[in-house]
Amino acid sequence: MFIQRLHPETIEEVKQRTDIYELVSEYVVLRKRGKDFIGLCPFHKEKTPSFTINQAKQMYYCFGCQAGGNAIKFLMELGKTSFTEVIIDLAQRYQIPVKSLDFEQTQELQRKLSLREQIYEVLALTGKFYQYALKQTQGKNALDYLSNYRKLSESTIHNFALGYAPAGWGVLYHHFVENKHYPVKLLEQAGLIKPQKSGDGYYDIFRDRLMIPIHDVMGRIIGFGGRALGENQPKYINSPETELFNKGKTLFALDKAKHGISQKDQAVVVEGYFDAIALHASGINNVVASLGTAFSVEQARLVLRYTDSKQIILNFDADSAGINATERAIGEIAQLAYTGEVQLKILNISDGKDADEYLQVYTSKDYQQLIENAPLWLDWKIQQIIYNRDLKQATDFQQVSQQLVKLLTSITNTDARNYYITYCAEILSLGDSRLIPLRIENLLTHISPTTSNYKQIQLLTSQNQSILSNQRSNFSESSLLEAAEGLLLQIYLHCYEYREFIFDKLEEYNLQFSLSHHRFLWQKILEVSESVNYDLLSTVQDKCLEFPEKIGLISHLFYLSEKNEKDMLRIPQLIQAAIASMEIVLTEKRYRYFLNLWEKTDANMKPKHSTYYYKAFYTEKQKLLLLEKQRQFTISNLL
Repeated sequence: MFIQRLHPETIEEVKQRTDIYELVSEYVVLRKRGKDFIGLCPFHKEKTPSFTINQAKQMYYCFGCQAGGNAIKFLMELGKTSFTEVIIDLAQRYQIPVKSLDFEQTQELQRKLSLREQIYEVLALTGKFYQYALKQTQGKNALDYLSNYRKLSESTIHNFALGYAPAGWGVLYHHFVENKHYPVKLLEQAGLIKPQKSGDGYYDIFRDRLMIPIHDVMGRIIGFGGRALGENQPKYINSPETELFNKGKTLFALDKAKHGISQKDQAVVVEGYFDAIALHASGINNVVASLGTAFSVEQARLVLRYTDSKQIILNFDADSAGINATERAIGEIAQLAYTGEVQLKILNISDGKDADEYLQVYTSKDYQQLIENAPLWLDWKIQQIIYNRDLKQATDFQQVSQQLVKLLTSITNTDARNYYITYCAEILSLGDSRLIPLRIENLLTHISPTTSNYKQIQLLTSQNQSILSNQRSNFSESSLLEAAEGLLLQIYLHCYEYREFIFDKLEEYNLQFSLSHHRFLWQKILEVSESVNYDLLSTVQDKCLEFPEKIGLISHLFYLSEKNEKDMLRIPQLIQAAIASMEIVLTEKRYRYFLNLWEKTDANMKPKHSTYYYKAFYTEKQKLLLLEKQRQFTISNLL
């Protein structure tokens, strides 16, 4: 649901009505310790409680993983939902009118929220209706199918709220519209009934089917999947698109898998409902299922919210249909995979089995081993390209080479491309190491003719020590900049009396924040600093919460650990060190720039240029020596 901007009055009233202890205690077992409450952190695995709630400040903080914030931030992080979604959910919880900055939009928003709540209600009641029908005589075949064929326990059937839609064209319609007097349009908008083509009455969408509720990430039913029990076709049907349900943007069992995905730092995506259910029943709880469509970018981004490693493992069937589905899924999210936004792996079970069939014979430990051994998607793609090909035959060799070039051309990461060029060259060399340089050159010629030269071949076939050295240097530089800029921002947020001093120093030395997340935070500080002084910290944090893609990189700056608080006793020295460190990074860049120009310039051909570059890099070098003295602290003091 698109909302331009929520009204500040709505946001403020939600903040005032929400108590962080009351909210967090629904998710975490808390016990009193001094003025605070303490419990096990929900954001990382731990045995000793390090997660604290300060009710007076309405803040939480984990000393283990440094997660922290207010009640709104807690729900955003836990549910991986947006600032607006959390505000609306809390407003509905506390019956606070939701207003936007536009009056007409407010009225439309209230209407939509009312409709959504009614749809949630009727879907929840429908789910209970189907569950009840499963236990009746009419649901015996469906229950036998679950218990005997799928071998699901009663607890699993209950946990997934599985049910049965009775045969008959108007059973649900009769129950809700005629008996319970629900509006017929509401059931139609919920995707439960359809009008007859003749225009005379309505009929149930799901009839004589095993019913599988589809929940949103908060655990609310938003639609259903129905499996035919006999020979009816299609075998599976899903709810139509509604105000709540979009199958291309929904994943089955994500509400049950989100914590498992976070704990294991990976998500497994399967094709079918029962693959996901069987895996959860066996104790593998980081599994979701697509809903009959190609695995989409939107679905990928849903699970990526819960994993730091960005690892997704596709486990579709290993038969031809499953291979095609895997290829389509890769095609959908290829751009994310090529750029490294997702670490994609492919798991294919031998003999064409799906996960449910596999677990009928093997254990969950066996399946877990398959997960651990799953190849990266590029390795899987390469194996698919060379499968059943005889590279000793000219035709097969040419076709494989062309497909490999097409694959390699799409890899944008230089390091990854270099690795796979060498790997593919080894495959095409058929075990003859003498042919590898030639194969590399041939691949490079087709991928990018301008890079097909001796130096590039040398780069791919040998270790280049200078590049490794530069990488280490760049890492140190970025670490120093991260520490120095972060330190200045942290002092600015927490220490009112030093704000003007920091601002003046930045202007005096003409320094800007170089890292994008620090520039973002500084911009938010500047936006509110003229109107807010003492409450700058919480005001800026609330501003930043509206940008979930940024907040993760700067959230630690809003809190002070015990070490931070001790460091604040020497603020003037820290500011001096941070300013000097930022200057050092910029000066080093200028130094390397002029040194590089001087080394490349022929003093005999261009004496004036050579002299100018020499003086320039020497000046920067002298400045570096001075700055190192001014900094006073080592890098380790700042990190």
